Amino acid sequence: MFSSLKNLKVANFARNQLFAFARGNDGKVHVSSTLFFSLNARVNSDKKLFTPGPLSCSSTVKRAMLRDLGSRDAEFIETIKTVRQKLLDIAGVSAEKFTAVLLQGSGTYSVEAVLQTTTHRKSGKVLILANGAYGQRMKKICDVAGIQYDVLGFDETEIVDVQRVEEHLKSEARYTTVAIVHSETSSGILNPVESIGQVVKKYAPNAFYFLDAMSSFGGVPLDFETARADFVVSSANKCLEGVPGFSFVIAHKQKLRSCKGNCCSLSLDLVDQLEGLDSSGQFRFTPPTHTMLAFSQALVEFETEGGVSGRAKRYKTNKSILRAGMERLGFRELVADKHQGYLITSFYCPDRKSVV
Repeated sequence: MFSSLKNLKVANFARNQLFAFARGNDGKVHVSSTLFFSLNARVNSDKKLFTPGPLSCSSTVKRAMLRDLGSRDAEFIETIKTVRQKLLDIAGVSAEKFTAVLLQGSGTYSVEAVLQTTTHRKSGKVLILANGAYGQRMKKICDVAGIQYDVLGFDETEIVDVQRVEEHLKSEARYTTVAIVHSETSSGILNPVESIGQVVKKYAPNAFYFLDAMSSFGGVPLDFETARADFVVSSANKCLEGVPGFSFVIAHKQKLRSCKGNCCSLSLDLVDQLEGLDSSGQFRFTPPTHTMLAFSQALVEFETEGGVSGRAKRYKTNKSILRAGMERLGFRELVADKHQGYLITSFYCPDRKSVV
């Protein structure tokens, strides 16, 4: 996809698709989106998606949706239970300390749910560490929801600077939540969330530390203990390669339960959602049954590939091939190597005449 950062136009490509490059009979170089590598080496007539999400899904993931289950069906309730546990396994955290809360809707629903749920209606205040479009989206959520906040902004081609965060928190530490995007999807930058988490807990020990890991969870190793993360959000249709329809929050149980009564939205109340899942094994409202069935199959394929390390290996390989091909065509990357992740790659969009 093409995205605009300030006045820069960049081409932004997803983690598990590649470009093919060919010289036509007219002698010109053409960029083709017909070369696609994946776990199942799938070949079909579907359009190949070059976006950070939703991703192209395997045929087996899509076939898993071709059946109906009721929301109170014993098999579906067991599927919910299994998915919640497997998400904790991927996160590397224990069910005694953490829980996985599933929520209908896109990843932004869960981002807003965390911001609403963790912020006290009268005394809450959020610090947003923003260096891209998704950090700015948190700001918009707070504006619409009437949540008090500060934004500590950084250039869209640079990581969130740990020293600046430390200096800010030394002078102003009265925050109830500190929020940051792990992999900034609009650029591909991978922020140092572990180091920032250490600073947050040192200078604002009572604040919740919230990571938007939408485009990184399952594809980039994340040490929850080192990061001191309290809430981590992602979606079914990113690195875990399911289909869109629900997102999830990996939450510290005790800290989540301490937020009861904060949320000003019924459908986005994570405490209420957790209580429903724990008491009956069901969603409070109509669940995304087909999406859940697809995700259950996607998790099987994730494990078969080798989990986080196996998926990261494929993404890194594809990133290397993509970079080499784009360099040969004269494209220049937006983000410097020292800040660039391997999930998403953004390029400056050159003059149209130079690539056709």
